[in-house]
Amino acid sequence: MRMIKGLWRWRRNPLRRRTDVAEAYAALVAAVLIVLAAPATGWAAGSLAHGALERTAQEQRAERHVVAATVTKVLPQPPIDSDPETASARDAHRRVLASWTGPDGSRHQGTLGAHPGADAGETFRIWTDDQGRLKSRPLDSATTTTHAVLAGIGAGAATAGLVDGVRRLVVWRLVRRRYAQWDLAWARAGQDWGRADADS
Repeated sequence: MRMIKGLWRWRRNPLRRRTDVAEAYAALVAAVLIVLAAPATGWAAGSLAHGALERTAQEQRAERHVVAATVTKVLPQPPIDSDPETASARDAHRRVLASWTGPDGSRHQGTLGAHPGADAGETFRIWTDDQGRLKSRPLDSATTTTHAVLAGIGAGAATAGLVDGVRRLVVWRLVRRRYAQWDLAWARAGQDWGRADADS
């Protein structure tokens, strides 16, 4: 609104310069683009990201399977770490040697992280591919939506920043032109303008 008032103010002002009007129009165009183009870009980027992530999640759900792993041996905990972040991650899991059968019937054994109270003979769920190799849990709908929303917000913010950057560049060029015009006007006025003995 302030930009529209500024543009209206310069409409019939006798002191206006072309650079003043161009600067006001640049601000108005930038405001319109930020209000319209940034949300549209964010929505488009979020929609594309959501579609791609949903396809990835469907592929992962089709290729990954939940199987039961049996704890064969509880492994000793590593030495205590003074870093609270790694210590809390260590406390949330217990290292165990476990065995499992893949969806294709193949037998596997390996070191896994189980819940803190896991004991030998206990079973827990893990994700594997068709050959029984360990895989991470497939993406769920909440994760894909969150990532898509973040992508949309990032794209919208980047668009707004780009528009504002172009506006600032245009204003910088206009100000430089204005200063050049002032220098030219002062040169035309002459070095002795305003002196008492210059007959001015």
